Amino acid sequence: MVAEMIQLHRKNIIWGRSAECCLLAVFASFIVVTIVGAENSVFAEGLKFQPVAGQRQLFLDDVGIAQLENLKRTMHSPTKKGAVIRPNWHLGVLSLQTRTSPVWDDKKKVFKFWDCAASPPDLYAIGKQCTGYYESPDGLNWSKPVLGQIEYDRWPQNNYISLTSQGRHVRVDYVVRDLTDPDPSRRYKAALPPIGFAVSPDGIHWEMLPDVKGVPSEDEANFSFDVQSQLFILTVKRGGPHGRAVHLETSTDFLNWTNHGLIFHADDRDQELGRHRILARLADPTMQQLVGNDPSRYNVDVYNMGVFRYESLYIGTPAMYHATGPSADGSNTDGFHEVQLVCSRNLKSWKRLGDREPFIATSRTGAGAYDLTGMIGPSNAVMRGDELWFYYTSGKYRRQPDLVEPDNHGISLAVLRRDGFISLDAGDTSGTLVTEAFTVSGSELLVNVNAVQGELLVEVLNQEGKLVARSKPMSGDLLHEQVEWVEGNIIDLKSQDVSLSFTVRNAQFYSYWLD
Repeated sequence: MVAEMIQLHRKNIIWGRSAECCLLAVFASFIVVTIVGAENSVFAEGLKFQPVAGQRQLFLDDVGIAQLENLKRTMHSPTKKGAVIRPNWHLGVLSLQTRTSPVWDDKKKVFKFWDCAASPPDLYAIGKQCTGYYESPDGLNWSKPVLGQIEYDRWPQNNYISLTSQGRHVRVDYVVRDLTDPDPSRRYKAALPPIGFAVSPDGIHWEMLPDVKGVPSEDEANFSFDVQSQLFILTVKRGGPHGRAVHLETSTDFLNWTNHGLIFHADDRDQELGRHRILARLADPTMQQLVGNDPSRYNVDVYNMGVFRYESLYIGTPAMYHATGPSADGSNTDGFHEVQLVCSRNLKSWKRLGDREPFIATSRTGAGAYDLTGMIGPSNAVMRGDELWFYYTSGKYRRQPDLVEPDNHGISLAVLRRDGFISLDAGDTSGTLVTEAFTVSGSELLVNVNAVQGELLVEVLNQEGKLVARSKPMSGDLLHEQVEWVEGNIIDLKSQDVSLSFTVRNAQFYSYWLD
């Protein structure tokens, strides 16, 4: 059966698709337009599909997939764990937010984390904007180390970072750790658009880079480091169709930055879907209601977007802002955010996932959650064993109603199965995935599949479509399971060109990889 499928593929007839559509799909899986240079793209232009040993292959897009039959893509939202860091409202701080992700310090054995919007009003009034710094051994319980950098009578033993640029205090909002830098004093790096860039040996003591020009931006950005490609990725908020939009800057040395222009924005479909979501929210008494409501001001744009490398592709978490009406003074709008999910192979062309449904949606009232209206999505995924931890800004109000709680924004955590963004699902009727041909680069094949009620079967075919290896049926919730063979073995096929065929029944298939 599988051999027949390979032959059908070669005749450009794939499960009811026209030959023209099939040819386009195959061509697209091989050709990727790169905007950051072939050496920095996930797949260089013109190269065939070739999994790298140890790198997991997910199913967010069609790259590497030759055939799909009876398999449905399902997007999975992370499980919310609630707020892990809350604002100190006793100091008048009502809103605590973040625009970065924790990083692990292997020497101190702690996670390090930075907030924004944490300045007490009296410090802010005298121009002392500051960043709160936190440490945690487990990612759940966060301490506030005494730093001694900001003099503050109301809280002398504070955890505030002081960084000055041209005589004024600035926040350290966007931070990554770069262990590849040979200079230990530059291992922590911060993007501070539009002011400039800073470096630090420990994430606590910072200094500006004097000769590096800042990147133009409005009041939002996200920053990550693609270690595999040695690429710094900075997305900034600038204008575009329908309002706010995402522009991209990249660098390979943290000194010279390339502007790639507009890469992601809301479109007419977002406006159509957004209007339905706004009206549904207004009709739902379990959702936090908005202060402003003017249908003539309904609009959806992209408030900001975290972008990060994950395994074999880039993932984006755009915060889609749904404006519902003007603020009381008319200077801004009321509304709510939904964090969606997108992916790309080249940082330029983005695929919308999950039919544009929320990856992280707002919570309902009565649950004690912070994320009732406002959310800024995660800047990166924190790997914790077989889980991905996402830290994100969560807000109760965009514009405060008459009755408010003393704090309205905190930093929350949501947890996802590793590789768990999108699964290929089958029910009682088996579904099949056949990969594009590639050269075997590892000695074993591993899979991530939830087959508690079903099974996954793997077959390997050579370039003539002949079966050369078959696995045992695999059942259970298997997050990193090595495939066992009953006929042939992939280790004997090293350096040969093969295709993999996965047959799925009553299971959710997340990823595979060679090792």
